[in-house]
Amino acid sequence: MSTDATTTAQPVPVPVPVLDPAVVADWRARGGELVELLATARAALGPVAGVPVGDRPTVLATGPAEVQHVLAHHPDRYVKRSHRARMLIGDGVLAATGEAWKRQRKLLQGQFTGAGMRRYERRIAAAARSTATRWTGQAEDGGVLDLGDEMRRFALDTIWRSLTGHPLNGATDRELGAVATVVARMPELPADAADAREAVAGELARIDLIADRAIEAARSGPPGPDGPGLLALLTEDDHGYSDRLIRDELVTLLVAGHETTATTLTWLYLLLDRHPGAREAALAAGPAGSPQRREAVLALVHETLRLYPSAWLLPRHALEADVLGGHRIEAGTDVLVSPYLTHRDPVRWPDPERFDPTRFTVPGRRPAELGAYLPFGLGARACLGIQFALRETVALLELLLPVWTVRLHNPPLGASYSITVRPDGPVLATLSPDV
Repeated sequence: MSTDATTTAQPVPVPVPVLDPAVVADWRARGGELVELLATARAALGPVAGVPVGDRPTVLATGPAEVQHVLAHHPDRYVKRSHRARMLIGDGVLAATGEAWKRQRKLLQGQFTGAGMRRYERRIAAAARSTATRWTGQAEDGGVLDLGDEMRRFALDTIWRSLTGHPLNGATDRELGAVATVVARMPELPADAADAREAVAGELARIDLIADRAIEAARSGPPGPDGPGLLALLTEDDHGYSDRLIRDELVTLLVAGHETTATTLTWLYLLLDRHPGAREAALAAGPAGSPQRREAVLALVHETLRLYPSAWLLPRHALEADVLGGHRIEAGTDVLVSPYLTHRDPVRWPDPERFDPTRFTVPGRRPAELGAYLPFGLGARACLGIQFALRETVALLELLLPVWTVRLHNPPLGASYSITVRPDGPVLATLSPDV
């Protein structure tokens, strides 16, 4: 009998370790948050952990190698089943699957990467200047403002200019509050899709009217001051978009293009309130407009995204049996990737709860593994708007940080876990010039 000396025996896959059902029962009895149970599973069982929370087997994957395996290396093996926001975003690129998703992704990707980003620079700058002007007026009035509302308005103005070519006006801003209402109510809506739609039928009807007007304006109205927006591209006949799909893509880009940015900026100001030296260090890194200051401000953003990533949980479904981190994954298993927990791995991020932007400026402080930092996801389904989000966030901060001292009033101490991780209360503040 002959043997092949180059053959290396592969380790036999072992079952996924499963969290003690008694721990799960106690968690249910206390009405605990899902993030608490998942954190317990990771701490007790490691980077691949079984969490018995539903009818199907559920596995949490938090190690960088396992994250890459699921999201980057095998996206066709671990797929999205249905997006929880589908009643709002329909068949937009976030919820689409298969060939439809590939076509939509290909069309949009060129708009938000490389040279495509240049068309948005002036729109981003204009939205940032508008916010800075508004802050000047609010500081003169001396009143209390809600930072969450301020950041939402800035991010919504930015994406609205980019989609339609026009600045966001007050009436449209108020109407688009229906989008925020649906997103905020999503965790408490009925599990049945028809019942969920019925519960927010009024808001969905308002959103449809806004979308219809915007689509008609993109087809026949005058272009904005910086030219037509992305919506005009989607209305071109050669792309084959139906009116309904244009509506779904518009709402998808509105939700994805402002919700996460607004939340990130709100968290950043909360963190700076707790760590004022971080703002001072960023401003001292270099003069206004210098690469050194921009790098330091970007580090503030990245460290905020490490602690509060754009999506804290990325659910996937295993279409076929697989091996993940040496463990057997059966077909039909739900696999949860949690950037929020991966970013808090003390092995790769020492003192992980501490806000420390130098992790992103000092060589060697940030883990080298690709899957250790994924605030916008990873692989083929990573967020399309990564560069857009970073540029608009830094553009606003470069205007506001040097000018205003932001003093918070009874800032919230906890977080609320929905599609994004939000502060669990309003972030109220007053502004004073930094003299």
